[in-house]
Amino acid sequence: MDSKITLSFDKSVIEKAKEYAKENNISLSRLIEFLLTKVTAKTYKSIEAYPISDWVSMVAEGNATYHVNRTRKQTKDAFLKSKK
Repeated sequence: MDSKITLSFDKSVIEKAKEYAKENNISLSRLIEFLLTKVTAKTYKSIEAYPISDWVSMVAEGNATYHVNRTRKQTKDAFLKSKK
């Protein structure tokens, strides 16, 4: 059974990801579901060990930043601050 969630991404990342999904004949939702399924399969000990760097390089710019042990409010505040 499918459930809906809301995610926020930089606009350019969304545009690139949509184009990538279209070129590969898959919906953006299914692409994200596929990636999350692979990441949560517990085959890899950390996100850094997961081999998605080629795909990430296609849809993102700059280095990835991982934030561990942040509360939901801290994450929201950091996101809103970055948009100013």
